[in-house]
Amino acid sequence: MMRGRHLLAGAGLTLLSAAPALATPATPDPAGALRLLWVLLGVLGCVLLLFLVLFVGLVAFLKPELRRLYALPTVHDTWSGQALGLLVGDSRLVQGVVRDEILDHDYDGIREFDNDLPPWWKYGFYATILFAVAYLGYYHVARAGQLQTAEYATEMQQAALLVSADADDPNKLTTYAALSAPADLAAGKAIFATNCAPCHGTSAEGKVGPNLTDEYWLHGGEINHVYKTIKFGVTGKGMVAWKGKLAGKQILQVASYIESLQGSKPAGAKEPQGEKGAPTKTLAAR
Repeated sequence: MMRGRHLLAGAGLTLLSAAPALATPATPDPAGALRLLWVLLGVLGCVLLLFLVLFVGLVAFLKPELRRLYALPTVHDTWSGQALGLLVGDSRLVQGVVRDEILDHDYDGIREFDNDLPPWWKYGFYATILFAVAYLGYYHVARAGQLQTAEYATEMQQAALLVSADADDPNKLTTYAALSAPADLAAGKAIFATNCAPCHGTSAEGKVGPNLTDEYWLHGGEINHVYKTIKFGVTGKGMVAWKGKLAGKQILQVASYIESLQGSKPAGAKEPQGEKGAPTKTLAAR
């Protein structure tokens, strides 16, 4: 009896320990769902193919009876009879009736047969007329839908909502403060000497690029304007974008170093370019 109680207690503990695992919700498996979708599509394709094979076999088996049915005068000239004719080889419903009657007019020795236009062409033409009327009424009369210009404007507004509003957005100015720590300025100086000096000079006096030590700027001299110019570049002026080559901290370091050079008046400085900017503020600690 005691042994049976121990067995029951052990079984109960086993069930209790397994209960959390049984109660844990299953994690969605996108790959499994995609495989299931492909399996269902494959089964559906096989069913449709089987149905097509059976239909073709049934038509071939019943073709003599279908021909006799199609030959009945009460069936032959009806629309359903013409549809039946497609199964027995008569394409009248699609190509129309071909008559060997020649029109009475003659042009340069050329005579024409008096044949109707193919029904598929006529029905398609009628469909385009109905579509044009519906389109005109919906878009131009009722004005229930957007025309191309309005639709383009709407799509551009929707696309603008998806534009990033962070430091990677070239249309949004950052709010960084210039770095003042000696280590940051030294790092900025090293980056400048390696990447910027060939165009702006070793002392930022300006060569191919403009002088960066005066108070005149082509694209703004405030730290965030300089950061933006370095990061995204200016394609039309030959200034390359450094966002894929320098990290954000490195760009801020070199921008801060450039700010620290304001008023240094190096020898051989290039003439001012651009517009005069506001006086540079004292570098703020970061």
